[in-house]
Amino acid sequence: ALDSRYTDANGDLVADAPTDPKQWIDPATLIFAYTPVEDPEVYRKVWDDFLAHLSKVTGKKVVFFPVQSYAAQIEAMRAGRLHVAGFNTGSNPLAVNCAGFVPFSMMSSKNNEFGYEMEIIVQADGPIQKIADLKGRTVAFTDPNSNSGFKAPSALLRAEYGLVAERDFKAAFSGKHDNSVIGVANKDYEAAAIANSVMNRMVIRKVVDGSKLRSIYKSQTFPTTGYGHVYNMKPELAAKVREAFFTFNWEGTALLKEFEKSSPPQEKFMPITYQGHWKVVRDIDAAMNVSYSCK
Repeated sequence: ALDSRYTDANGDLVADAPTDPKQWIDPATLIFAYTPVEDPEVYRKVWDDFLAHLSKVTGKKVVFFPVQSYAAQIEAMRAGRLHVAGFNTGSNPLAVNCAGFVPFSMMSSKNNEFGYEMEIIVQADGPIQKIADLKGRTVAFTDPNSNSGFKAPSALLRAEYGLVAERDFKAAFSGKHDNSVIGVANKDYEAAAIANSVMNRMVIRKVVDGSKLRSIYKSQTFPTTGYGHVYNMKPELAAKVREAFFTFNWEGTALLKEFEKSSPPQEKFMPITYQGHWKVVRDIDAAMNVSYSCK
């Protein structure tokens, strides 16, 4: 499914580095972006310690790029304006195939436990008690590229319950998981499909009152945000970027303070392969006839 500008000689499903050194990039400043699951400015300081470490290991200046949408993040890497990034679960396939993204890591517990679940949440004091009650209601999704915020719940509702958007219920798009969570709590949405890792962190930070939310469905576990670099990065620099992820000391950092709130706690970067860890996501996409064609 790779775009025609890329090659995959080793069959690992991600773009190979160019064979011509003239096509490698070695920027003086590395641009880093974290997936826009919540207000990007919330995470600027959260990533400060890691980006300082990335700068030290690579010898490059590193700048945090607060992207506002999944599409903008993918386009930035495709256009050469983004070098290192964390793409959300559902956007990884599109980033890999259309932007030359090479994921190699994700967050996990110290025991290599990882992942999150998609949950469908409703108002705690509302009338919706079970999935069948969504018929005729409005369900909020995040973005068409989101795994837990759109693709997985759409496949589930259709395959297991026979519910199809615009036929059996009205679909709304909030843009982000935090918008969906707050929307349900504030009664702007009757129901929403969200990543529970995002919701749990919001409840702990008291951004939202968890007592106003009730879950009526919880999915299997999915991989979390995938971290990697653009395919045409100079190999020596790409190796340094990987080194920075796997040598980062989380203890006492803002990153640990933020992500240890997840369940399981996220307290280190573990190595992953797109081919293996993202198979469940690609299978959902296939079931929904999702195309990775690039515009």
